[in-house]
Amino acid sequence: MENSDLIKQELKKLPNKPGVYIMRDKNNNIIYVGKAVSLKNRVRQYFQKTNKTIRIQRMVSLIDHFEYIITDNESEALILECNLIKKNRPKFNVLLKDDKTYPYIKIDKSQEYPSIYVTRTILNDGAKYFGPYANAGSAKEMMSFIKEKFKIRQCKKFKSNTRACLNYHIKKCLAPCMGYVSKEEYDEQINQITMLLEGKTDKIIKALDTEIENYSKNLEYEKAAEIRDKKIAIQNISEKQKVSNINENTIDVIGIAKNELLVCIEIFFVRKSKMIGREHYFFDNIADLENKEIMQEFIKQYYLDKLDLPSKIMLKEKILDIEILEKLLSEKANKKVEFKLPQKGEKLKLVEMANKNAKMELENKSKEKEDILIKLKEELGLEKLPRKIEAFDISNISGTNIVAGMCAAIDGVIKKNLTKRFKIKTVLKQDDPKCTEEVLKRRIKHSVEDSDADGFGKLPDVILADGGITEINAIKNALKEYDLNLPVFGMVKNDKHQTRALINENREEIKLSTPVMNFITLFQDEVHRVAIEYHRKLREKEMVKSELDGISGIGEKRKIALLNKFGSVSKIKEAKIEEIMQVKGITKQIAQEILNMEEK
Repeated sequence: MENSDLIKQELKKLPNKPGVYIMRDKNNNIIYVGKAVSLKNRVRQYFQKTNKTIRIQRMVSLIDHFEYIITDNESEALILECNLIKKNRPKFNVLLKDDKTYPYIKIDKSQEYPSIYVTRTILNDGAKYFGPYANAGSAKEMMSFIKEKFKIRQCKKFKSNTRACLNYHIKKCLAPCMGYVSKEEYDEQINQITMLLEGKTDKIIKALDTEIENYSKNLEYEKAAEIRDKKIAIQNISEKQKVSNINENTIDVIGIAKNELLVCIEIFFVRKSKMIGREHYFFDNIADLENKEIMQEFIKQYYLDKLDLPSKIMLKEKILDIEILEKLLSEKANKKVEFKLPQKGEKLKLVEMANKNAKMELENKSKEKEDILIKLKEELGLEKLPRKIEAFDISNISGTNIVAGMCAAIDGVIKKNLTKRFKIKTVLKQDDPKCTEEVLKRRIKHSVEDSDADGFGKLPDVILADGGITEINAIKNALKEYDLNLPVFGMVKNDKHQTRALINENREEIKLSTPVMNFITLFQDEVHRVAIEYHRKLREKEMVKSELDGISGIGEKRKIALLNKFGSVSKIKEAKIEEIMQVKGITKQIAQEILNMEEK
């Protein structure tokens, strides 16, 4: 029975219930995870002759079989979908690769004289946390301001001392350890810092004005001037952070922009009308999705595991599952979390600002890659921009388990989904040029016969070989067989195994600018990593098969138990007989046979 007939049979069995569906390829790899209100209706849509994006067409062509998990409701399906995506990272799902923990400023009020510091861990410990800050730099900048203007203690462990530390003498600490400041005075400093971080600067200014007036009345002009300087500094930092007149406590504003290759999502963190940070994320291979689809997938992965949630999330347009997401996030935060689609006023301006910034980041990113391609074209003397570049590397030890790795870059971005691995079939000894020729013939065949088959796509504009003139000539021989003439260059290394230069088919070394050299080095390192990891994987698999499987009394379970305990066959050989016998089922005789493996 053909695979298509099997899928048709499975489609008939789908229930009309909510759940999650899991698409797998012929190697049983998960390539897509989705959720549905009705599994029956949703999964069938993939196999119907309707208009589909190129990305979905490509995915469907790779589906060998699918499975599904029924849930009680759509909310459960959404959570399960998100967990499965994070765990398996399917190639056709939108993946949030840069899963960061953001810095917060923490006021630890459990101590008699509270300390203030930057942390990335939020605990339910009664302390106050302020953030998130988009990066450690902005959090540290605020901390530096606090330490300088409020003179709180900076020691990690507070204790009474016989003399004040250096910070007191340079007027950066009030020295509570020496009793030079009362508990009430110190707490007032902490209260002002709390108001500053909460955005209540008007209250601080009012309190400082009172202090200035009191010091002036008592003719303490030096202290009055000091408080005045603090007031001016707080006003300046408050004005610097202010982005709008929106009177909300915690808002995240999300913008999106995309071009043919990349998608950029920008987040503004606004707290009490102040921009305390921002962050952006890039995604490739999803530009054919609608904005609301991309935004929905991003929000699920970004917020469902987040500890500190805003009260409002502002977007340009409505996303799918908005009601379910509001319900789940509100339950998680133990407060109301809403999605807002502002239509006018300051809030709309803020969303438009996020979109503009996303577009700017995207343009900068694209321009950076475009500049490298232009430089590469000029420096290599190419006729057109090298929009697609492929690199190849051979890996083996003494002619055993010979493999090759292939990496591809499109518009200056190395594409993980285009990485390929080859087992060498026709070369039986160590001969890198012959292996390179075999691999190139096999690779070219895919594009010549069917450019969509196996994900190779169209032929590259430039080919790079990890090696010198012999590898270049080997690639040229492979191209001649298909009557092709593509630019080929060798990536040569120095004695320290570092990329030194590119050479052409005339053995001429080509001088490269620093940005191009960095790109080539990155490319060469990546293809080398792919080849060597594949070689190592095959070698270890062969070792396990040829050595442990040949010992009487060791089945699959005992073999796994041995490898789990020791990590590798080589470490098993190094172990003592008593250590090996600790594994369940391994007798003294079997352990002795393992240690005698090399002798055999």
